[in-house]
Amino acid sequence: MSEDDQRPPERARRLPRAVRERQILDAAVQVFSRHGYHAASMDEISDVAGVSKPMIYTYLGSKEDLFGACIRREATRLLEAIQAGVQPDLPPDMQLWHGLRSFYRFVSEYRESWTVLHRQALTVGGAFAAEITDMRARAIQLVAALVVSAGTRKGVGEQAEFSGEGLSAALVGAAESLADWALDHPDISDGVLASWLMNLVWLGFNDLIEGEVWKPSE
Repeated sequence: MSEDDQRPPERARRLPRAVRERQILDAAVQVFSRHGYHAASMDEISDVAGVSKPMIYTYLGSKEDLFGACIRREATRLLEAIQAGVQPDLPPDMQLWHGLRSFYRFVSEYRESWTVLHRQALTVGGAFAAEITDMRARAIQLVAALVVSAGTRKGVGEQAEFSGEGLSAALVGAAESLADWALDHPDISDGVLASWLMNLVWLGFNDLIEGEVWKPSE
């Protein structure tokens, strides 16, 4: 009998709790992204994870609990990826560009994560949608800080503070929409996507900071 034959099957192996939970969450994200929350089955998650259903319930709770855990983990990973890309020693516009690149790189590399966060969680609604709202609020705060920083450098910090959060919300919404579009256009690089969005919105931010404000004609 070979050494491989003597090894216990995957389901029977004892693994540290953190490793086992990661294994279950990875499988759950895959299944939820494929089928959505309601159609996803715990049986399939169990099969993909290579663990029993009772073990899933013991480690992470019900299907609802499991979906919530997936959202929180993927949202944290996404925000950490964006923050890691923002280099504080650069000017605000370059910080934002690098942050956007990191965002689009994450969406490209972790398509299933983005599908769960942006499509499935919002569709289910309730507490799950609230988790996404919280994630979006943190992203808006990050962008608003860059807008205010740029305005302060130009001597119009008060104006930037007044409009920064609202404009940042618009930018985050545009970034999410472009990310959703990019899922169907994987040939477009993260750098190109980030540049497109910068050309769409940052030039407008800059004009506002410089005091160039559009007004409707009478």
